[in-house]
Amino acid sequence: MPLSLMEFLDYAGVAVFAATGALAASRKELDLIGFLFLAAVTGIGGGTLRDLILGRVPVFWVLKPTYLIVCVAMGVIVYFTAHLFESRYRLLIWLDAIGLSAYCVMGAAKGLAATGSPTVAIVTGTLTAAFGGILRDILANEPSVLLRREIYITAALAGAISFTVFYRLGAPLWLASGLGAMLAFVVRGGALAFGWTIPPYKPRPGRHPDDVM
Repeated sequence: MPLSLMEFLDYAGVAVFAATGALAASRKELDLIGFLFLAAVTGIGGGTLRDLILGRVPVFWVLKPTYLIVCVAMGVIVYFTAHLFESRYRLLIWLDAIGLSAYCVMGAAKGLAATGSPTVAIVTGTLTAAFGGILRDILANEPSVLLRREIYITAALAGAISFTVFYRLGAPLWLASGLGAMLAFVVRGGALAFGWTIPPYKPRPGRHPDDVM
């Protein structure tokens, strides 16, 4: 039975994020079990958070263990091929950009289907896309994507908003999904390639206590 567009995006997001988790394991020179663990946590982490927020239990990978098999397969593949890539961190962040683009749309679609609320859809899309990568970086002791200057969360937010707006305006699912994923990838890809950032907070010196009295 052929996969629907949403199922394809779901599996694609899981597979790509699982690959980034395994690449992080390769950078830390872990054993095969470490590869499989980081691949699984990264691959299903965002979707698990999404389902828990939406009250969808058992979560998706419990209902369809195929998602776990995809994570295991990606972990094994990367274990035997990671040495072929000269810059594994560069590959990791670009694969992460692809996974983020697919998952922000997938998360938004599931949030919209479950609640009918555009606001919830945007939140679940953003969280689904970002949470797996955050977990990966914490567990692998890598520089967190949240602490890098380049745009990250904003790319997921832009993709989720784009999908939600176009879909609610009546665009076909495939078109709304494609536009949302493309926008997210362009924003994140531009941040990686050209260093796009959002102006950071510029603190001012705190007032002296005597000036407050």
